[in-house]
Amino acid sequence: MLKLGQINTLTALRQTDKGTYLVDDESNEVFLPNKYVTEIIKIKDTIDVFLYKDSENEMLATTRLPKVKLNEYAALKAIAVSRHGAFFDWGLEKDLLVPYRQQAEPIEEGYYYVVFLYLDEESQRLVGSTKINNTLKKLSVDLKIGDEVDLLAYQETEMGISVIVNNTYQGMLFQNEIFDDIKIGDKLTGYVKKIRTDNKLDISLNRFGYRGVDANIKKLQKALTDNNGFLNLNDKSSPKDIADQLGMSKKVFKKAVGALYKQKRLEINEKGIKLI
Repeated sequence: MLKLGQINTLTALRQTDKGTYLVDDESNEVFLPNKYVTEIIKIKDTIDVFLYKDSENEMLATTRLPKVKLNEYAALKAIAVSRHGAFFDWGLEKDLLVPYRQQAEPIEEGYYYVVFLYLDEESQRLVGSTKINNTLKKLSVDLKIGDEVDLLAYQETEMGISVIVNNTYQGMLFQNEIFDDIKIGDKLTGYVKKIRTDNKLDISLNRFGYRGVDANIKKLQKALTDNNGFLNLNDKSSPKDIADQLGMSKKVFKKAVGALYKQKRLEINEKGIKLI
């Protein structure tokens, strides 16, 4: 079966002056134009191709890898806005349409947005949507507290930054967990902090528990070493000063300092902390 919007492994069936016809295990054919052929293809060779539809609604194969595949998310740049909707560069010759009805907010040309690629059942075309919340799984969560997860930032809110977790779930990075400049479309690694009753996830960028402290000890040590063994920070420093210099919360900072102090590797005074 030919899978639109996905990578298909197909076999070269016959060739013409304009390209090669490929076939799947069920003898379904699709055309690969010569402009997408980067290596010599022989009959019966297998090749990995992405399938999409051209402007005439004909399915085509391409060896180009798109920036997003079916039922996945990616940060894409809006390159044009028309009466039909907004068009995005997704790495293929034909731009990706996000219709007005699938826009979470009015899209402006030249800006990046996180887009979900889906197959429109009525037209059988690949279409994009920026209404991300409607596409994320909410009935159950196959994760547990402390799990390391992949994140994609997709929306700024008053509480923090909404993130897509493992390409499946809705998560939130709260303001007090953010110590770096995070932009929409940034890919991050995080940790499940809490699973709410509505199956939304609270996410932390710092690993917590013993392993989290160990990671932040190394981070603190490196910061001290890079600054000639001294930092003008201590338990009286403001959370903002600590976040600005180390990218960690005051609570995490105090745990890391305490651990190094117990190991007799750190001196603490009114001016700050000094590596022994």
